[in-house]
Amino acid sequence: MRRYDDPVEVRRGRVAWGREQGGDTITTVEGPEQFLWRGRLWRVSEVLAHWVETGPWWRSRGVHAVLGADEPDQPDQPRLRVPTDLTAERDVWRVEADRGRGAGQGIDKGVFDLTFDWTDGGWRLTRCQD
Repeated sequence: MRRYDDPVEVRRGRVAWGREQGGDTITTVEGPEQFLWRGRLWRVSEVLAHWVETGPWWRSRGVHAVLGADEPDQPDQPRLRVPTDLTAERDVWRVEADRGRGAGQGIDKGVFDLTFDWTDGGWRLTRCQD
């Protein structure tokens, strides 16, 4: 998967969540139904996975101090950028989506990770495999 950090506009709605093997039963959940990325509309055909990520608490100075690994900053090494709110969470939605005239027919199809950041209320596309 390629990594990105692009803002996207997301419209939420009812979307398919996994399909029963050998059957037509489809479960639906409230999630990203469509998203606009780089001027193109993508329609979510299925949610493949959903999880929550927390802030990188393991990178904080407090954790390094407890572990005895807190060294003074050295000018030739970049400083770690650690958010001040280590309890920040973001929802990650791995979705399969189609775009263009072939939406729903497997043309121009891809798998995307869309993240919703609860701190700023914004959506981002973070990974893509098309």
